[in-house]
Amino acid sequence: MSAERRGRRGGGAGVNTPPSSTATVPDAAAPVGMPAPPPTAMEIARLHAGELAEPHALLGAHPGVVDRLAGITIRAWHPDATRAECVLPNGSAVDMPMQARGLFGIFLPGETLPFRYRLRLHFHGGGTWEHDDPYRFLPTLGDVDVHLFNEGTHRRLWEKFGAHHREVDGVPGVAFAVWAPNARRVSVVGPFNNWDGRVYPMRRLGASGVWELFVPELGPGTLYKYELLTREGTPRLKTDPFAQMMEQAPATASIVVPEGRYTWGDDGWLKARAARDPVHEPMSIYEVHLGSWARVPEDGCRPLSYREIAPKLAEHVKKLGFTHVEFLPVGEHPFYGSWGYQVTGFFAPTSRYGTPDEFRYLVDTLHQAGIGVILDWVPAHFPKDDYALRRFDGTALYEHEDPRLGEHPDWGTLIFNYGRLEVRNYLLANALFWLDEFHIDGLRVDAVASMLYLDYSRSPGQWLRNRYGGRENLDAIDFLRAVNHAVRTEHPGCMTIAEESTAWPGVTKPVGEGGLGFTFKWNMGWMHDTLKYFSVDPVYRSYHQDQLTFAMMYEYSERFIMPLSHDEVVHLKGSLLQKMPGDPWQKFANLRLLLAYQFTRPGKKLLFMGTELAPGGEWNHDQSLDWHLLGDPMRQSFYRFMEALGALYRDNALFWRRDADWTGFKWIDVGDRQNSVVSYIRCDGPAHAVIVLNLTPVPRERYRIGVPGTHAYRLALSSDDARFGGSGYGQRDRLEVQAVPFHGHEHSVELTLPPLGALVLLPEDAPPAAPTTDDAEPALAVRTEGEAGQEAGGPAHG
Repeated sequence: MSAERRGRRGGGAGVNTPPSSTATVPDAAAPVGMPAPPPTAMEIARLHAGELAEPHALLGAHPGVVDRLAGITIRAWHPDATRAECVLPNGSAVDMPMQARGLFGIFLPGETLPFRYRLRLHFHGGGTWEHDDPYRFLPTLGDVDVHLFNEGTHRRLWEKFGAHHREVDGVPGVAFAVWAPNARRVSVVGPFNNWDGRVYPMRRLGASGVWELFVPELGPGTLYKYELLTREGTPRLKTDPFAQMMEQAPATASIVVPEGRYTWGDDGWLKARAARDPVHEPMSIYEVHLGSWARVPEDGCRPLSYREIAPKLAEHVKKLGFTHVEFLPVGEHPFYGSWGYQVTGFFAPTSRYGTPDEFRYLVDTLHQAGIGVILDWVPAHFPKDDYALRRFDGTALYEHEDPRLGEHPDWGTLIFNYGRLEVRNYLLANALFWLDEFHIDGLRVDAVASMLYLDYSRSPGQWLRNRYGGRENLDAIDFLRAVNHAVRTEHPGCMTIAEESTAWPGVTKPVGEGGLGFTFKWNMGWMHDTLKYFSVDPVYRSYHQDQLTFAMMYEYSERFIMPLSHDEVVHLKGSLLQKMPGDPWQKFANLRLLLAYQFTRPGKKLLFMGTELAPGGEWNHDQSLDWHLLGDPMRQSFYRFMEALGALYRDNALFWRRDADWTGFKWIDVGDRQNSVVSYIRCDGPAHAVIVLNLTPVPRERYRIGVPGTHAYRLALSSDDARFGGSGYGQRDRLEVQAVPFHGHEHSVELTLPPLGALVLLPEDAPPAAPTTDDAEPALAVRTEGEAGQEAGGPAHG
């Protein structure tokens, strides 16, 4: 074996192996180029078959000795090339003899590495292609990055893996890196090589399972995928798990994005956020599905783009008093009807509505309007689409091999293997990616219960116990704790929210105290009990009052968000308005009462988009919200109620500062079942509000309740106000306190309770809330293109 071959096999491109001691320096008469040593028949066969796992050991430039002359061997490869030339640094070109079909090699005596050369390839028909050789560059992924990834602790993984446009040795191109430990060969393919996996095989980085390649002259906008050769010899075409942009469905290619071009304008928001604790801040969340909030009827009823929706959504949400927007998942997903919950591009905002920078613009616009942004995040499962994560390298890489661990029986999806360090790192870095790259303020983690329990939605025999014989998914527990810890340490002021539907203890308890470490948990029990209660005819509500009040029994076991989410207005459940009993007037009165209860009890708030319109049908993701309903006087009145309720909550700290503290709430009377009336106090130190709910359509005259105040109260809100579509029955703006002991208080007030009404009373000396729209029609900012000249009322029905 020649010294050149020993050097080539001992190191990759650019490794300057010392020449043999028998080598001589060529004299001036030495030839410019000489035939390169021939590769082995096995190397040629594997190259032609697309099975070469170490391409840099054969291709590119390598030091060596030929005929006792020291120099470098350069080999070029393209399966369709008929001739090749090596373009030297001085611009001259030297023919490279063909060593096998598509493989060319030349030995340049006297040259040393590094050596800057280019390749000029010739093809049938006279076509030529001159380019920098991808195989002359050193690895673009460092040993430390690979080590941290393999041990599961690399927090900025998206900056190293995937496709990144950069310069290497002054040459622009794209650096590709992917994890596929069980593949025999990995290639990057795209229009630039006719999607031919034989052209650009990637370099394997030792035993790490990581493959990388720098391809010169590619740039932003390049389409690409990976072709992986499995252990069985089957080629599989896969999208990049770290792709930061993907084609619009049904196309599936990954797209190279520009690096760091967006200029943010939310510095003030981020600085203020870092100093805040969301637990003690107001939080009323407007849940949004981007594809159906508003559409453009003049353009095929297409959804608004990220850029189009940004100012409209910001103004609309701010007008209603919401503090945050929560987007249903925006990661790329092939099936629109999944609402984003079947993700194939975990690092790619869906291209249905624009580019990643345009999504940044949407978040930036909301921040500059004082609106926080929460993202629905789905680390619980992924779909079985063959082009994505499923059996990525021919094996169960991201999922479990055993379906008792790796498949979700309800959704037909696959479950991540949280015990594999690289998979755990992939997801942990993905969480931080959204917070870092898109300035997201919080992550609502979907389907946490399905992660925590090995027997979730499984019958006996369909699941495996953990190592202690229990049903808890210990790996998922460790993963969730790691994510919550990373979010706290990397992004102070950001939050994590668990959609957890069981009574798992300590969901919002700190990790250091044995909890999972979430900031908040959705109170699914409150949601189900409350909606069940409000669906009951008021005649029978006296028998069900515990359904309304039971949630306070466990209120302080966790830090809760009270959700009335998209899940409650789909799958034939009807809209919130449809759930309410009674005639049309009573339905609206019940709905106002429900929302007044939600916004005045402890816990943060969440409403699904369109609640402010009181639609008569459930949500349809294939069309716009029913903005035309605001032409109905009753809906206009309801919209004004939503504005007033949002302002009352946002502007009075007693409704939110002590949500997680039992001193912030006290029942006045929870036992009046006969009249179906409940009353309670919300307080923040000496500041307090008195809330009374009359849950039947029967007005109550001279109804007395005990109060802590000693002076007069003013009516801060009545859900029965005529401005809101109510009756205005017995409404008094000022109520005198009487020295009549009642309900354990030394003073009391006598009220007229309106039918199906909520009253919110503040001490007369309490500062008033910000003014809200009075009798004017709602002036919405959700007009779409082509609507100039229409009356206010939002985009037309999609």
